[in-house]
Amino acid sequence: MADGLRTGAVPVHRPHARTVWWRARYRVVPWWLRITVVYVLARIVTGALLMGFASIQAANSFTLQHPKYLSFASIWDGAWYRVIATSGYPSTLPIDAAGHVTENAWAFMPAYPFLVRGLMLLTGGSFELVAVSVSLLTGWGAALVFRRLMGRFLDPARATFATVLFCVAPVSVMFQVAYAEAMGLFLLLVALLLLVQRRFWTMLPVVLLLGMTRPTGLAFALLMVLFVAVWVVRPAWVREPAAPTLRQLVPPAVVAVVSGVVGLAWPAIAWAMTGVPRAYTDTELAWRSSYIGWKDLVPFAPWVQGFGWWFRQPAGTVLLVVVLVGFAFFVAMPAARRINLELRLWSVAYLVYLLAVFFPQSSTWRILLPIAPLLGIVALPRSRLYRVVVVVLCVVLQWVWLYYCWWVDGYDWTPP
Repeated sequence: MADGLRTGAVPVHRPHARTVWWRARYRVVPWWLRITVVYVLARIVTGALLMGFASIQAANSFTLQHPKYLSFASIWDGAWYRVIATSGYPSTLPIDAAGHVTENAWAFMPAYPFLVRGLMLLTGGSFELVAVSVSLLTGWGAALVFRRLMGRFLDPARATFATVLFCVAPVSVMFQVAYAEAMGLFLLLVALLLLVQRRFWTMLPVVLLLGMTRPTGLAFALLMVLFVAVWVVRPAWVREPAAPTLRQLVPPAVVAVVSGVVGLAWPAIAWAMTGVPRAYTDTELAWRSSYIGWKDLVPFAPWVQGFGWWFRQPAGTVLLVVVLVGFAFFVAMPAARRINLELRLWSVAYLVYLLAVFFPQSSTWRILLPIAPLLGIVALPRSRLYRVVVVVLCVVLQWVWLYYCWWVDGYDWTPP
């Protein structure tokens, strides 16, 4: 009797010949080329959505009617990055009639616009062309690094699908507009990959540049503190055979200190250049004043204030608690353990940082991009139907996000 058909034997699954042929061809193609194809196709889809909105865009403070792609991709914060790339930062803060600091360029970190400025001088290209190109290229790099990072903990199919979700996420439009998010995400993923590989000294220049690209320095310092604490208490949780020696603790401690210093450096630079001690924080507060008026920055108060503004109290506080409990459950559930603890610790550290300083409004979805490694959890189910539905849903949500946040519809109070 044939193998697998004897009494009590377990039937042997033999793939169809066409499936075997496809898998063989699939494995011949390098993983980086597959991810590149996915990234390019995703950017074509998102670009088509952007052009669809550009075709109905009325004249506004950023563009003329029916702008071309590069112009439409450089609005909102792109306008501030243009100011920095062409004129630098102001030495005098703008003040309104009541004496409050108003919106200005000090809210934005310098690495991205200075890189764009350098490439503009080198190539002679326009701000729009260079800025969008930098985002496209660093977004591509981020996708490749993300696949490498996911491949450390997931099988190839799941790691690739997680990267597909990364490329088509609802706010993946950031990979092709004049924003610093793509560059910041690339640097962050490189830093996380180096952390997983325990290459602490190599992390230092990456962390320095990351802290001057997006305001993540303090969050990354908190990550390193949490990582060291877990390593000391439960080495197995971070896949280490034993608790660290004092000598082994020095490199991650140095990374934590450097990242924390970088996180505080930009407010110090703004103070030095303007002579105003709270130049950076007052500038950031200007953006939320149209929602809740002028208030001092009290750590961990912004989210209570924000949810109260959006949903009224006490419903706002109740909903905030539900959101936080849901997030805690998501990162702690058994399935989440398939990705390593360092990535989940990063998500917790970043969320704690946001809770401390960020005011939730329409740009919240973009601000949450750094917790993209959690997509590895979303990618775990193997069902083809599930995967198709999730990808389609992501593309639909791209359209929703573009409609509510990017497209300028008269007086628009939902900036991306």
